[in-house]
Amino acid sequence: MILYINACARKDSRTKELADYYLSKTNEKIHQIDLYNERFPLADENYLNVREEEAKKGNNSHPYVKYAHDFARADHIVIAAPYWDLSFPAILKQYLEMVNVVNVTFRYSPEGIPQGLCKAKDLTYIVTAGGDYAPQEYGYGYVTALAHGYWGIEKTQLFSALGLDINGADAEAIMREAKQKIDEATGESAVN
Repeated sequence: MILYINACARKDSRTKELADYYLSKTNEKIHQIDLYNERFPLADENYLNVREEEAKKGNNSHPYVKYAHDFARADHIVIAAPYWDLSFPAILKQYLEMVNVVNVTFRYSPEGIPQGLCKAKDLTYIVTAGGDYAPQEYGYGYVTALAHGYWGIEKTQLFSALGLDINGADAEAIMREAKQKIDEATGESAVN
């Protein structure tokens, strides 16, 4: 099962367009979480205490740990996140806090080193940006660090379309090129 995390606020999101294109290449079941349709609790002391207790109990249906259990069980993770303010939308950070749960998506070794508990061996990160200012270093880099350092997800890949809103840019050509890279990575024929 593919877990598709949609952090795109706009209906006509170019990031979502790329993610949908990527997902059209699979026959696997897709479970989508549209982050803008979710209501995350405030991460205050009560939330942290309840989440820790529910995780210890192994209660995978409690709202504070269900996202983490879904994430840990997925075969493949796909994240669609537009590039905003040197990173990704804040709602994605809230979601990542919801899934980064001790004894669900990772555990600590006796030496205090995180060890991944996620089933997925790969994570795909999809981003678009109006400018061309290294977004992979800010959003993708952060998610890759979590994937490798905490969740045990060995492979991450990035698909991006950058510079879409720069004066004189051919946004359609940039999107076609990004789709072509997806085709190459998935073994499909090039986009016309």
